[in-house]
Amino acid sequence: MYDIATIGAWMEFAVRWLHVITAIAWIGSSFYFIALDLGLHRDRNLASGADGEEWQVHGGGFYHIQKYLVAPDQMPGDLVWFKWESYWTWISGFALLTIVYYFGAEFYLVDPRVADLAGWQAICISILSLVLGWVAYDQICKSPIGKNMNLLMGVLFVIIVLMALFYTSVFSGRAAMLHLGAFTATIMTGNVAMIIIPNQKVVVADLLAGRKPDPKYGYIAKQRSTHNNYLTLPVLFLMLSNHYPLAFASEYNWLIASLVFLMGVTIRHFFNTVHARKGNPHWTWLATAILFIIVMWLSTAPLYREDEDPVEEAQGAALRFAEAEGFDEVHDIVLGRCSMCHAAEPGYGPFLWAPKNVRLETADQIARQARAIYLQAGVTHAMPPANLSYMEEDERAAIRRWFRAAEKG
Repeated sequence: MYDIATIGAWMEFAVRWLHVITAIAWIGSSFYFIALDLGLHRDRNLASGADGEEWQVHGGGFYHIQKYLVAPDQMPGDLVWFKWESYWTWISGFALLTIVYYFGAEFYLVDPRVADLAGWQAICISILSLVLGWVAYDQICKSPIGKNMNLLMGVLFVIIVLMALFYTSVFSGRAAMLHLGAFTATIMTGNVAMIIIPNQKVVVADLLAGRKPDPKYGYIAKQRSTHNNYLTLPVLFLMLSNHYPLAFASEYNWLIASLVFLMGVTIRHFFNTVHARKGNPHWTWLATAILFIIVMWLSTAPLYREDEDPVEEAQGAALRFAEAEGFDEVHDIVLGRCSMCHAAEPGYGPFLWAPKNVRLETADQIARQARAIYLQAGVTHAMPPANLSYMEEDERAAIRRWFRAAEKG
């Protein structure tokens, strides 16, 4: 018979699955239409009066696609709207945020070392930041700044950096990165729900009433769609970051997140330029690689202040780690700080089984998880979550010394 915890775990899995499915649909259609719009042949005098056209082949068939700059003379009765992919991506994402971070605020949202908040306070900050973030972004776009695309993009990047600093000053590292992604995703869905679709409905209403549509509605919708195009890849990185402590548990996680947004710009600039048939700006890949190398360095930069060797990847059998100098001390640290959750029968937290089925109760189990322990608790502060078992800095240093001693051996 299933208990509440088991049902809750499966509900989380189902919502996460829905979130991934709808996100794939939204991102896929978004990328497709951006590429289509940029690749249209606009140098042809089309009898239909369309602004451009393109022939495509897919799945054994050929497609002839035309785009009207404002709208066709007659509105078809079977018009397809692309909106629910975006709506359900946000709805499922917020549901997942609620299940994981609001219901599990003690473990995943609040970190007393960052800000000593009650769970309800952190949840209120989370919700208000998403709402006020959209309002601020929307007002900036509607202000005189919005008329200058380059200036607007610069201002928006500054806002993103400030939000990254804000989130890392109130939430755990894991929650901060994810909230920056949720903040950006809220802007993207807000663009669809509050600007793009309403503007398109105005155009449709004008056509049905026999009025000539105002082209400004199309321009505004295109501007917001362009923003979404450049924000998509950073959002994906931020949503995946909670699985990689080197990204979210670093001292410089706010800067890592900021650089990821720049990588999103360089990557999308390459594809947008290629799709528009304006060349192949290969310099963007070099720029992206340099930015990524900087991100990698920032993830472990604080450790380079120590008089120790740089990070090396774990190799060899578990026996080497079990026999390495300092293992007895690390064994006691892990038993005292980690095994209450990572056990066959967890005695702490809401777990029915060890998270990710990682057990740390015996010397062999600890030795076999050497690399994970090193990255999660030694190099970064990802574990214990929110440091609930109060692992000390000298204990983290002991884990690093042990791991590196085994590597040298």
